[in-house]
Amino acid sequence: MQELHDAPLAPLTTFRLGGPATRLVTATTDDEVVAVVREADAAGTPLLIIGGGSNLVIGDKGFDGTALRIATRGFELSGTTLELAAGEVWTDAVARTVEAGLAGIECLAGIPGSAGATPIQNVGAYGQEVAQTIVAVHAYDRVADRVRTLSAAECGFTYRSSIFKHNDRWLVLHVDFRLAVSAASAPIRYAELARRLGVAAGDAVPLQQARDTVLQLRAGKGMVLDADDRDTWSVGSFFTNPVLDELPRPDMPHWPAEDGRVKVPAAWLIEQAGFGKGYGRGGGVAISSKHTLALTNRGDGTTAALLDLAREIRDGVRDRFGIDLHPEPVLVNCAL
Repeated sequence: MQELHDAPLAPLTTFRLGGPATRLVTATTDDEVVAVVREADAAGTPLLIIGGGSNLVIGDKGFDGTALRIATRGFELSGTTLELAAGEVWTDAVARTVEAGLAGIECLAGIPGSAGATPIQNVGAYGQEVAQTIVAVHAYDRVADRVRTLSAAECGFTYRSSIFKHNDRWLVLHVDFRLAVSAASAPIRYAELARRLGVAAGDAVPLQQARDTVLQLRAGKGMVLDADDRDTWSVGSFFTNPVLDELPRPDMPHWPAEDGRVKVPAAWLIEQAGFGKGYGRGGGVAISSKHTLALTNRGDGTTAALLDLAREIRDGVRDRFGIDLHPEPVLVNCAL
C-alpha cells in the first residue's frame, strides 16, 4: 500500500484535470481497501474512490480528504462465470473473454476505466450493458461494516445507474458475470454497429469481429484512450441521453426506453442547438472534433473552463428544446 500527501489527481483521470488530494492511498488488496475506508470513516475524513478515473471530473481545488485508488487485480474464470477484481482494467478483461470464446460483453470493448466502475454506472454501449450479464456484486457495506454479495436484482440497475451511483454506502470489490460459450457474438442490436458489420439487427457475427468493429467505431469517435489524441482526453459521453415521457417534436430521432418512454440522442440535441464538433470558446477545452457528445481537455484546460462549456451547452439545449441534459460523470468538489 502506497501513501502520498498533497498528491496530484489529474494524472489519475482521463480528463487530466483537477487539483491535488490531501492524501492519496493506493491499495492493491481487498483488505487494504477496506482498512483505508474504515480508517477514514472512523476519523470522519472525506473519502474519494478512484478506479480508472474515466468517469471523474475533479474540481481545480482538488479534494480535501483521502483519495483511495483501487489497484486490486484478479481475473478468475469458472466455466462461464467470470469474477473480476474492482481494479482490473475493463477493456483488457473484455479482450480476454473474447479470446476465451465467451460472449456477452464483446460490444463493451474499448471502454476506459476499471471493472469495479461498471456496475456503478451500468456501463453500456452498442446495444449491450453490464446489467445483462452481471449476476453478483461483492461490495463493502460502510453502514453495516461488512462485505456483502448483492444479486443483480438487488443492484437496482437502470439506464446508466444503479444503487451504487451517488451513494457512498457501497464500495465495489469484485463483480461476477455470467457469459456464454460461443464463437459468435450476442445478437447485434445497435443499428450503427449492424450497418458497419453489414448485417441485419438481431444477427450474430464472429465474436472477434464484433469486438474489433466496436473498437474501430469507438476510435473513430475519439472514444479509445490515446495519450497523443486530445479528443480522448475526456470522460467519453459527458451527457446522458434524455429519457422522456413523450417527444416534444415528432421529427426528433428516438428509440424506445423503459415503461413506454422514449430516449432521445443527446448528441443530436447538442448539434441542433448549434454546438458542433470542435466547438469551444477558449479556456483550453472544446467539444471533441470527432464526437459531439464528448467534451475534451485540449491540454491546457481547467475544470472551471470545462464546466463553463458544459453549462453553455446544457442551457442552449434547454432554450432550444425545453429538455434538460444531465452529466454522466461524477463531479467532485465542483458542480454544473
